Amino acid sequence: MAIILRLDRIMADRKISLNELSAKVGISNVNLSNLKTGKVKAIRFSTLDAICKVLECQPGDILEYKEDE
Repeated sequence: MAIILRLDRIMADRKISLNELSAKVGISNVNLSNLKTGKVKAIRFSTLDAICKVLECQPGDILEYKEDE
């Protein structure tokens, strides 16, 4: 897939754990872990909005486009 999730990088920069972010965003640890590891095919805008609010970042900080080779 050409879209890469960089949630792990932003979480490390902000020094926030998976459990803490999960509680603040209101999604399960399992779903957040799947997002963090890129094992998802889609993300709801409401979830992306909540993550960006908590991490004080832009969607472009979390999502990266890389052209398939």
